[in-house]
This record gives sequence, C-alpha cells and structure tokens, in this order.
Amino acid sequence: MKHYYSTVNNVILTHSDMLNENHSRRVVVRFERPNDNGFDFAEGVLPECTFQKQAGFNENEIFELLDYLRCNSPLIWEFAQKNGGDENA
Repeated sequence: MKHYYSTVNNVILTHSDMLNENHSRRVVVRFERPNDNGFDFAEGVLPECTFQKQAGFNENEIFELLDYLRCNSPLIWEFAQKNGGDENA
C-alpha cells in the first residue's frame, strides 16, 4: 500500500506501511515525477536511506532526493508505523 507524503518541485514522494521482512522493519519509499513518456522514479528503503531502483533523475537530483529523504525519514517512519506497523510487527 502506498501513502502520499509530499510534492516538491513536481516530485511526489509516497511510502509503504511498515514492513516486517527477515526480522527487520523497513519502509519502501518512491519518488516520482511525470515526464513525456510516463514517470521518472527513484525507489528506496528506510532506515537505510538508499535507492535500489531509479530512472530519469540525474546524479545531482538523486543527491538532492537522498538529502530530502534523510531529513524526512523520522517522520515518514512514524507515519508508516501508524499506517500498519503494529499489525506487521
């Protein structure tokens, strides 16, 4: 399930519920920006604050997205717990 978090400079950030995988808790995050052919995207995980998949964003934009993610990760983590973390923990 995806939950809306924010839109900044036409880039939308969504996140999953809290996931319990292999005895660790994770949240999947996804940045998307519309383009002429669909969407640019960067998908990653918390608490690592890393991207696993990406397309369409340049290196500088990825750096800015990671910085934004790091700054907002405590709040995203809190929202993800409230949206389903207790059921999965």
